[in-house]
This record gives sequence, structure tokens and C-alpha cells, in this order.
Amino acid sequence: MKKPTNSTYTIKEALQKLEHFCAYQERCHDEVVSKLYDLKMTRDEIDSIVVQLIEGNFLNETRFACSFARGKHRIKHWGKIRITNELKARNISSTNITLALKEISSEEYFETFENLAERGWNSISETNQLKKRKKFCDYMLRRGYESNLVYEKVKELEEN
Repeated sequence: MKKPTNSTYTIKEALQKLEHFCAYQERCHDEVVSKLYDLKMTRDEIDSIVVQLIEGNFLNETRFACSFARGKHRIKHWGKIRITNELKARNISSTNITLALKEISSEEYFETFENLAERGWNSISETNQLKKRKKFCDYMLRRGYESNLVYEKVKELEEN
């Protein structure tokens, strides 16, 4: 049974709802606070619920950051720069960002980079070499890979 949108939740109901919300998928503090504001909770109630979620281990920013970094790298093939920027946008601390980036092994990172670069280069059907180079570099930089890696790789691919 759904509650009407203009009603408010008790702390117990909101806590139960947020426990389910956090158990379904890793969440950051910002997502949880935003959800609580959507439920029309007051600032004091939000603080109380967030503390209870942390104590119940439903909410863990380090765990979220590590899971986010692993997932975005393995599934979406994002580079470290893009992952870092996305975590910063979610107000994750720099300590947690550093820990999250350590979750990606350098072998896995470079293997993904190589595969993505080969695929990207071969998929660009541009005949003008300068335009092809620009499209490739833009694509790889948008994915969040370091510029020095991208420029070294484009030189290597142009020679072949």
C-alpha cells in the first residue's frame, strides 16, 4: 500500500524504507539524504536516520566508493579520472577515492585501456588522419583515461 505523496513518514517507517533502499544497492550519503528529503523528513530526523543506517552497516561510504570504482571500470570501462570526478560529484572524501582506485589493479586497468583503444581506433572510419586522431583522443579522454596514456597510444596506433 503506497502512501499519498503529501503525507509524512514516521522515523521508523522512513528508516525501514531506507534500509531496503540501501540493501538493494550500495548508496552514498548524498543519495540517502536526498531520498529522505523526498520523504519530507526534517533535518534532525535525517541526521538520526543516517546515524542508524551507518550503525546498522547499511550505509558505508568506503564500501560504496570501492564498489562504484570497480563497477564503472569493469562494466563501463571508465578511466581513473572519470571515476574520480564522479565520486567527487557525490561528495566522497579524497581518502575514500584513493582507496577505491586501489581496487582496480594496474594490469586490469591497462588491459582494459588497450582493448578499448584498439576497438575505438578500429571503429573510427575517418580517412583524414588528423580528424581520426582527434576523434580517438576525444573518445578516450571522455572515458577518463590519462592524457599521456592516450597520446602515447595514438602514436603507437598511427605507426601500425
